[in-house]
Amino acid sequence: MNDHDEAGVHALPIDVEYGGRELTITPSVVETDRGLVLIDVGPQGAVDSLEAHLQNLGYAITDVWLIVCTHHDGDHVGGLSAVLDRVDAVVATHRDEAPYVRGDRDPIKGGGNRYAPVAVDLELADGVRIPTLAGPMEVVATPGHTPGHISLLFPEDGLLLAGDALVADGDAPLEGPKPEFTPDTDRATDSVGRLAERDVEHTLCFHGGYVDAGSDRIAEIYDQYRN
Repeated sequence: MNDHDEAGVHALPIDVEYGGRELTITPSVVETDRGLVLIDVGPQGAVDSLEAHLQNLGYAITDVWLIVCTHHDGDHVGGLSAVLDRVDAVVATHRDEAPYVRGDRDPIKGGGNRYAPVAVDLELADGVRIPTLAGPMEVVATPGHTPGHISLLFPEDGLLLAGDALVADGDAPLEGPKPEFTPDTDRATDSVGRLAERDVEHTLCFHGGYVDAGSDRIAEIYDQYRN
């Protein structure tokens, strides 16, 4: 999946250095009647790459009106403050993630190292739907990797933006969350089970990008994790 493969939804792969490692991360952007919804922003230092991707799509970063944070890990939202220096956008995340994003609590991973906190304007809950040009984008609560982790589902196309509830940078085309980065593996496994019950045809992971795999593979992952 590149910038143009999915109508209304675009993957934005970015090479970054985070935690002493070179990573390829995949934020995404969704077109709406109001402008763009940005799903995660990457760590500090990623904003120029985000802006370049948007320019390639024919947009400016100022076209972003909403930023949805799947969770509070620094590789996903550490660059929020820098992005907000360039655009006046609404920041949304699950209500259980909001205290970490706005700085009321230290991040639960990364040794408590904290990025610049930002205000959370909108607290999301499971089942909330946001209208987009790709059809409704539904918030699916997938806790475990963090307390309020969310994924985003486009039911009309069967596209799942998994966040870190699933990953695609391992040996298998699609895998469950990495245990070493998942404090509550029981809840994370339950979340994989919830995703397996949804009608998913293809998946976009923050770590690993686009995978042509959906509900059947997610059900296999769930069976592996719970046994």
